[in-house]
Amino acid sequence: VQLQASGGGLVQAGGSLRLSCAASRPIFSNNGMGWFRQAPGKERDVVATINWNGGSTYYADSVKGRFSISRDKNTVYLQMNALKPEDAGTYYCAGARSSWGSTRPSDYRYWGQGTQVTVSS
Repeated sequence: VQLQASGGGLVQAGGSLRLSCAASRPIFSNNGMGWFRQAPGKERDVVATINWNGGSTYYADSVKGRFSISRDKNTVYLQMNALKPEDAGTYYCAGARSSWGSTRPSDYRYWGQGTQVTVSS
């Protein structure tokens, strides 16, 4: 099973990006999914999570009202609006061990390779 993250890039502050995370097969139809961010020299922190059917989501306080997580059969998305320089980092998508999302990286079994987001001020 592979997760392929894409959509990162360089954007000016205030701009938008849409990250995608495609699964190699629809194994995640019953699993929670999450997006995490890691800045250089820092821990990997949760950004947003979504449960198996998309009915429950979680957002870190720093991105509430600006980011939106969604999913379809094989892909999880992270729409990022009003980007700030502090949003920069490597974004990882992950597949949870359960049907629900979690804020803890240890609760995720599968990880994508990461996609870089750079926000210029």
